[in-house]
Amino acid sequence: MSAPAPQKPVSTTRRVWQLAWPTIIANLLFTTVGFLHIKIVAELGTTSVAAVTTGHRVFFLLQAILMGVSVAATAMIARFWGAGEIRQAEMVSWTSLFMSVALAAVLSIPVLLAPAWIAGLFGLDAETTRLAATFIFWLGIFYVFTAISMMLATALRATGDVITPLWFLLASSTLNVILAYHLAFGIGPFPQLGIAGVAFGGSAGASVITMTFFAFWWRGKFNLKPIKRLALDWHVARQMVSIGAPAVVEQGIIQLSFLVFFGIVAKYGTVAFAAYGIGMSLVSFSIVIGFGFGIATATLAGQQLGAGDREQAVRVVGRALVMAILIMATLSVLVAWAAEDLAVFMIDDPEVNRLTVAFIYFIALAQPIMAVEFTLAGAFRGAGDTRFPLVATFCGILLGRLLPALTFYKLGLSIYWIFSVMLFDFSLKAVLLLYRFRSRKWLDVKIEHAAAPA
Repeated sequence: MSAPAPQKPVSTTRRVWQLAWPTIIANLLFTTVGFLHIKIVAELGTTSVAAVTTGHRVFFLLQAILMGVSVAATAMIARFWGAGEIRQAEMVSWTSLFMSVALAAVLSIPVLLAPAWIAGLFGLDAETTRLAATFIFWLGIFYVFTAISMMLATALRATGDVITPLWFLLASSTLNVILAYHLAFGIGPFPQLGIAGVAFGGSAGASVITMTFFAFWWRGKFNLKPIKRLALDWHVARQMVSIGAPAVVEQGIIQLSFLVFFGIVAKYGTVAFAAYGIGMSLVSFSIVIGFGFGIATATLAGQQLGAGDREQAVRVVGRALVMAILIMATLSVLVAWAAEDLAVFMIDDPEVNRLTVAFIYFIALAQPIMAVEFTLAGAFRGAGDTRFPLVATFCGILLGRLLPALTFYKLGLSIYWIFSVMLFDFSLKAVLLLYRFRSRKWLDVKIEHAAAPA
């Protein structure tokens, strides 16, 4: 089974946009779910907002581990698909699904057994910690289904099919929000479960769609077919570990740094913590533009390298970078302009609103710089170069974010200084990634074939 290698696109801009816009919409849907979770519980008070923000942060930390498998799968599937080696791509997708389900099952254990201890790491008050633990527990129940959905979507996107995952995510997001709202407030025949209802209802609804997604794939409805054998390809697994391990470490550093940063913000009180959570949920709508271009460049760079066209890979990434900067800069202006209205829409608390507006201003300044990180780091990962993004992330987070934030806190400076360190973080990472892009060393990563499939 084979397919011809992709030809050079007539318009690089058009090809980038064809892959980017569905991914951007998909990320917007994912972000919208988190946004609406916070909006739903905002009626229950600031404590509930802080608790859901904490639960989402723990969930993102778990996702960081799966992200390593996802990054490796994208690099390998895109490379083989670009070379027309479809059976090799299918072997990688099958192996990545096995690995992600196993990882998700292991990661669920501490979440289910010790959610209160995990929530207590944030240093919040007793009631917020209790509510956060409840939210974390119910997310953990359905975590394996999250892994399945994530890997199926990753595999299809790496082949260039970005529409199919978008449709399933749309259905998943819709059912997630509907059930979360009904179970939070006990509407109709549903019991009133509060925060637990948001986590349980949302996750259960998403899991139903995930199993439908899996059934379609299993029956061979997509361009990437299942191998259908109860065994891993260990050669593929070892390569995925080699490529994915730096991405896992990178994502782990990112998420752990967020936990530390959350801890620093929490020292300024629940109001500051809630403002940070609301601000992040609001600006996430424009940040996902960068994620979309990162995934698009990962796919295109991998496919062009698989087809042996290094120069086209460079052109695609360069064009995507310009597009991402322009779009994110425009959106950051719009978000900053509407900052006050957005803050008031989320919660009726003047003090929280004031800090939320300030946070939005800082992050709006950083977004064009963030576009560089998302796009170039995505391209490098798609090429299999996962080590340099790890180095850039480590330098940016340690030297640009955490050390300055801790210093400002020790000096007794206001929360506004803590918010400002994000500018240092993203600027340092952007400089390092631009240097790597110009060096072209990211084009030299080799990916080996799997063993001949039965």
